[in-house]
Amino acid sequence: MNRRDFVSATTLAAAGTALPATAHALTASLPMTEPAPAATSRATRKILIAGGGFRTKFIGYMAQLTGKPRPRILYLPTASADRPESALGFYQACAPLNVEPFVQNMFIASTSQALGWDEVIFSADAIVCSGGNTLNQQAIWKAQGIDVLLREAWDRGIVLGGASAGSLCWFEEGTTDSRPKVLSIVKCLGFLKGSHSPHYDAEPGRRPLYQKLIGSGEMTPGYACDNDAGLYFEDNEVKRVVATRAEAKCYYVSVVNGKVVERVMQPEML
Repeated sequence: MNRRDFVSATTLAAAGTALPATAHALTASLPMTEPAPAATSRATRKILIAGGGFRTKFIGYMAQLTGKPRPRILYLPTASADRPESALGFYQACAPLNVEPFVQNMFIASTSQALGWDEVIFSADAIVCSGGNTLNQQAIWKAQGIDVLLREAWDRGIVLGGASAGSLCWFEEGTTDSRPKVLSIVKCLGFLKGSHSPHYDAEPGRRPLYQKLIGSGEMTPGYACDNDAGLYFEDNEVKRVVATRAEAKCYYVSVVNGKVVERVMQPEML
């Protein structure tokens, strides 16, 4: 009996509904007085982000985090609307590395898409998400069920990451340029708790808005990253701060004694 049948059978049993013979056989074999033992271990959940510039050195570090000699690295260019230039840049960044890069577009047709989303995502050792429009990315992922699959990939220990929309997407919320006229708040997957601001040193409006929103309580405290600087998380704990440019830094922005405090997180060079 598969998982879906098992869930249906046990639900019917609880409701007092008559069960099929196979379900009776299954439920009869289950212990009635003691619950099944809880799992004692699971994969380490890993996310590597950058404020901008997730190129060769970041992808190389991500490859190391997989623990595989030649990892399969999947690129999801959803936020860039599957632009060919986005995929080409990913392949170019991977070219010097001992990795197996592949790309999965979201704008597809069933006549040409032979594999299910789960088959594609779970075949990867690491997943890089592109920059672009975070709001549209989130809407498409939710419509296609990609958000659920990415959560399972994270739970399985598949390394997740990216920059810009590809970093923002993993947090509960953050600042985005996905809407017309002004920067605004976007709600995201929430794997990483708190908020995020990418491009902290590269786009003039990012820093003052992020501090304003956190100071007013409109946004939860969180992490800001300059372009070329990033954070490696295991679960929700920062394990390493890294950069590919000497001036680039990361910050933890919060409110202390009623004032916004920006704590510098000095990176190691990749």
